[in-house]
Amino acid sequence: MKCLQNRPVRVFLFFLLTIPLLSCNVLDGGSEFVESGIASWYGADYHGTRTANGEIYDMNTLTAAHKTLPFGSYVRVVNKDNGRHVTVRINNRGPYVEGRVIDLSRRSAQEFGIIRTGLAPVDLYLVKDPRIDGH
Repeated sequence: MKCLQNRPVRVFLFFLLTIPLLSCNVLDGGSEFVESGIASWYGADYHGTRTANGEIYDMNTLTAAHKTLPFGSYVRVVNKDNGRHVTVRINNRGPYVEGRVIDLSRRSAQEFGIIRTGLAPVDLYLVKDPRIDGH
């Protein structure tokens, strides 16, 4: 244990152990943390209607609604209950229920594992390059 008393070794170990903690808000693909909250999903009732960005809503695509993120943004949604994740493109506004941070399309919810429960606690990450993120 005498080597741990050496200041350069302690400094090196400090940085070796803290650098991963400093980068924990960034995922692969250059993603950065946006917020935490509750995810929900919407499907057939809105299928074929116009979204806030002018597209026709297709519940079978990997899209979502968010209150403020720019249209066309890609967001990685991480399910805190089951560890699953999905990367979606923002094409609509919402959700308009307090505490909810994102409304997923039906397909996104299916891949994400919340079709039955309807809701899940999530972390949202803005994906800088969705090709790197694996989607």
